[in-house]
Amino acid sequence: MKLTNTKLRSLTKPGKYFDGGGLYLELTAAGGRYWRVKYRAGGKEKRLALGVYPAVSLKDARDKLAEARKALQAGTDPGELRKEAKAKAQHEAANSLEAVARDWLKHQAGKWEPVTLARITASLEADIFPTLGARPMASLKARDVRDAVKAIEKRGAADQAGRVLQRVKAIFRYAVTHERIDSNPMLDLMPAEVLKPRHVQHRPALADRELPEFLAKLASYDGDPHTVQALRLLMLTAVRPGEVRGARWAEFDLEAAQWRIPAERMKMRTEHLVPLSTQALEVLRTMQPLTGERDLVFPSPFYPSKPLSENTFNSAMARMGYKGTATAHGFRALFSTVANECGWNPDVIERQLAHAERNEVRAAYHRSTYLQDRTKLLQWWADYLDGRKAGNVVKLPKRAA
Repeated sequence: MKLTNTKLRSLTKPGKYFDGGGLYLELTAAGGRYWRVKYRAGGKEKRLALGVYPAVSLKDARDKLAEARKALQAGTDPGELRKEAKAKAQHEAANSLEAVARDWLKHQAGKWEPVTLARITASLEADIFPTLGARPMASLKARDVRDAVKAIEKRGAADQAGRVLQRVKAIFRYAVTHERIDSNPMLDLMPAEVLKPRHVQHRPALADRELPEFLAKLASYDGDPHTVQALRLLMLTAVRPGEVRGARWAEFDLEAAQWRIPAERMKMRTEHLVPLSTQALEVLRTMQPLTGERDLVFPSPFYPSKPLSENTFNSAMARMGYKGTATAHGFRALFSTVANECGWNPDVIERQLAHAERNEVRAAYHRSTYLQDRTKLLQWWADYLDGRKAGNVVKLPKRAA
């Protein structure tokens, strides 16, 4: 006799209770109630598990039996189909967008500063993982990513939308390279075609004509001396703000007048050797009595084991009256503009700015050849700043390195 819901609820004795067509409920001594189907495939008797009662009802079990019968009639073993489906589910779970993105982030971790890694991770967690993270990468279409990125743009974060799009595209490239997916559907998803055109606003920088006033304000600034001297070194060396904030005494050779910034602290992950002008050496000698026995040259006044915070420089400049009109990073643009206008070799300037050189042979040549030229350039720049501080407005003659 076929099973009924009433009979299923009343079963107490362990055993097998058949419903017909090979379907039965197995009641174990421990009280477990398991649906099974007995069938033959390839000349062998087999069993197929259909789930646990009552989570899988009698009707559900019969529907699953019908599906198994259809597979058998088509010449397919339903047990093998189940294994394939399980393997596919496991593969898709291991290759969801979030799973692959996490692996990509681990792969990139050694190339980025911790703060950069945290920022990129946070952007994916906020804008991509909630909607697309659980989806298998192989199932995602370009329109899925486009819609997610457009949603970011719609809330007024156009720059963030562009960055997130580039990160997702990088994840797909990584997935193809590491055979997590077979093809990349994001190749033609270009920011210019997805996002609305926007005006790119570069970080504001001081103009040369503003130097005398700024340098006078910096000299009389009554803030923390660590910040004042760090800003001076930033201007004198044209390095990036983070490279000054994280400067360590072990990186400096004052006798050789050189600062060797290790690759792990550089944006391009290449060691950068910075010649030190006499004015830059003066900054460091000023700092020696203050922090010479510490690891960091410019530690935070509140947390001496940590460098000055990321906002320290721009906050100081805001206090001096330059909020929105100049940033610490803008000193690099100022240095580049003035040096180029005064006729210095552009390759020497670019090498001092530690910009990436895509041609490896040319890059090696630059590293080995331009140290002397950069030494002259930075001493000239330091003297130029001293002249501007004194109010010198005489246009310097053009010269080449």
